[in-house]
Amino acid sequence: MAEVRLKNVYKVYDGGVTAVKDFNLDIKDKEFVVFVGPSGCGKSTTLRMIAGLESITAGDIFIDDLRINNIEPRNRDIAMVFQNYALYPHMTVYKNMAFSLKLRKVKKNILDKDGKEILIRDQKEIKAINKEIAFYQRNIEAITSYVDKMSIKEEVINNENEQKLLNQNKEKIKEMKILLTKAQERKDYLENNLVPKYHYVHLSKDEINQKVTSTAKLLEIEDLLDRKPKALSGGQRQRVAIGRAIVRNPKLFLMDEPLSNLDAKLRNQMRSELILLRKKVNTTFIYVTHDQTEAMTLGDRIVIMKDGIIQQIGTPNDLFNHPSNLFVAGFIGSPQMNFIDGNLDEKYKVHLIGKEITLPKETIKILKENKVEKQDIVLGIRPEHITLCEENDDNSLEGIISVVELMGSSLHLHVDTITNKNIVIIVPIINLEKDKLSSLITGNKVHFKWNYGLEHLFSKQTSMNLISEK
Repeated sequence: MAEVRLKNVYKVYDGGVTAVKDFNLDIKDKEFVVFVGPSGCGKSTTLRMIAGLESITAGDIFIDDLRINNIEPRNRDIAMVFQNYALYPHMTVYKNMAFSLKLRKVKKNILDKDGKEILIRDQKEIKAINKEIAFYQRNIEAITSYVDKMSIKEEVINNENEQKLLNQNKEKIKEMKILLTKAQERKDYLENNLVPKYHYVHLSKDEINQKVTSTAKLLEIEDLLDRKPKALSGGQRQRVAIGRAIVRNPKLFLMDEPLSNLDAKLRNQMRSELILLRKKVNTTFIYVTHDQTEAMTLGDRIVIMKDGIIQQIGTPNDLFNHPSNLFVAGFIGSPQMNFIDGNLDEKYKVHLIGKEITLPKETIKILKENKVEKQDIVLGIRPEHITLCEENDDNSLEGIISVVELMGSSLHLHVDTITNKNIVIIVPIINLEKDKLSSLITGNKVHFKWNYGLEHLFSKQTSMNLISEK
């Protein structure tokens, strides 16, 4: 169980390609956080930096207030599940799960001849903390010197970007001082208190067996322990890969698109199993996926990335109902949100598809509070928030059905408007009259409107949501 903090993290590859830019995130203990975004957005790179498999170009990563930038991956107490399972083909399931335990050494207290703990001052830990304290002191001194020099330069005083950078460095000094204080407190405690003397030993065969069998029982793979990976299905292999991570009882689980190699049916099943597993293994998870359905169903919070930059961080509900920009709005939801170009006038009326639309009072209030001016906008509305209506209904729009998709309990209508904009409408068919249902065919005209208050207005120029409450 661990808290994880990423502060101003950058990853720049040779040739100047920036994979991750100014990544900032605090992850709480026992939280399940999902990184999601299109291919090449930097989500797996960020995960690999946390694991120690990629170096960090700039910034800091902390696990439980310990800066881990230069700590070897094996010493970070992290378990990682990969996309391709990474099972040893020549070993049985049992041996695959036990392998890391055989190599691993655990901290064990040394007892005297009477079976009592031997108490000492932990000089080894004090020495490590001294190095940490020296690191913080050097950085505080260097950054403070830089801030003092830059603060008096005229070109910095009159430059907004330079001032922003200066303020970031001042915040970094404050954070470093807090970490320095915590390190000094830990050192003071160790210098004034005796702790049990310990050494590192390998686990016994019985201890390894107990961990492997209990984990196999948790994942319901006890009957697979004697099989080799080639005799397992894709879902079974994934369970073994997850079991190999769980058996180590790490502080932090990292999962890099673990379900992407499975077919759709098995992926749905494994997703449900992961939700149940998370309740049983109560620790911190960071999960990477390109699948927004996985992100929405698994995550306590979701981090949406694009081009190495965080677009929005929030709960699934926040991201769905309050997207910060056009990219987030289009990425979350299936079918994706409909986007219609329009214009917002000075009276906060929307003009689109040849109609003047009156916005709800609550929306107008937010626009006024945000001091939104007359401008070109993109109106966003989700397919499930659009309903069919009569021609004479207020704010009704019309179009011609171009495609009809039967999805079982609903129809997905693709409707072309008079401005050649294609709108997707989800129509539940359970209570739809037969005559109405039979009229929903390609080439027929329909009238529709959306549930007011559920629309989103985005700036055409900046792509930002104009009605997000500040």
